[in-house]
Amino acid sequence: MTDGMSRCGWATSAPDYVAYHDEEWGFPLHGERAMFERLTLEAFQSGLSWLVILRKRPHFRKAFADFDPAAVAAFGESDVARLLGDAGIVRNRAKIEATLANARAVLALDTPLDELLWSFAPAEHVRPATLAEVPAVTPESKAMAKELKRRGFRFVGPTTCYALMQAAGLVDDHVADCFRAAGPAAAESPASTPD
Repeated sequence: MTDGMSRCGWATSAPDYVAYHDEEWGFPLHGERAMFERLTLEAFQSGLSWLVILRKRPHFRKAFADFDPAAVAAFGESDVARLLGDAGIVRNRAKIEATLANARAVLALDTPLDELLWSFAPAEHVRPATLAEVPAVTPESKAMAKELKRRGFRFVGPTTCYALMQAAGLVDDHVADCFRAAGPAAAESPASTPD
């Protein structure tokens, strides 16, 4: 970028990444829909570039009823067929079916999704100095994945869970020389939505 701001290395290759990095990534995220959206998009990202998902996010929101878990949980086979024909999203049957199963799992929870996910935020987290120090998996992300799977969630491996933790601000992995690392990411993300 030519604005003179120092950012995490991954965030400089496209304007979409810059905006996402500066305005969303690492901000503490709350709310059932917001967390269900992040969980869903991280699962869809598995094996793909996050940029692909980021650019398709408006279509995902439309296709999945703005990530209202109750609405998505009610989707049936005709909705799966509709989604498989929607070029605006990633058309992967296993990931689509996992999203429907995950919406049903959200509704079956005995605690709000927001509280469940945040319960895995580490008590202490050391900010990485460089991208090379950023882990792909942590003990907390392994524990989150295990608990989510126990509760019926799918496509929620430890790597996906750690990406969720980073994106939703459960950990702050802005590298030491990033302008966002100058202080805690305590402001509410504009992506947080009321339920």
